[in-house]
Amino acid sequence: MALVVDGKELETTANGFLEDVNDWNEEVAKVIASSDGIELTERHWDLINFLRDEYINNGGNQPNNRNILKAMSEKWGIKASSKELYDLFPGNPSKQAGQIGGLPESKRKGGY
Repeated sequence: MALVVDGKELETTANGFLEDVNDWNEEVAKVIASSDGIELTERHWDLINFLRDEYINNGGNQPNNRNILKAMSEKWGIKASSKELYDLFPGNPSKQAGQIGGLPESKRKGGY
């Protein structure tokens, strides 16, 4: 499969994840999100940037939903709920936000 962004063809896996994390930029994120019917807001970017930072700067770490909840609660200054995360990314916050963020597909099972 391939994704075309600004005239450039980017290779993706069968599940639509970028083959190369270095192909990602914000335009790529907007195209992937749009294909999922998601319009990215500041909170979407908070979660995407958190996942990218963890993956790139923490040895390929891909946090589960529980860790995402904890981090977003701190970032947003509220006690974030799973519902809030699923409202942002209905296809599973850790996986869908990771896909939009250009990260490899997580092979981890379960959110907790």
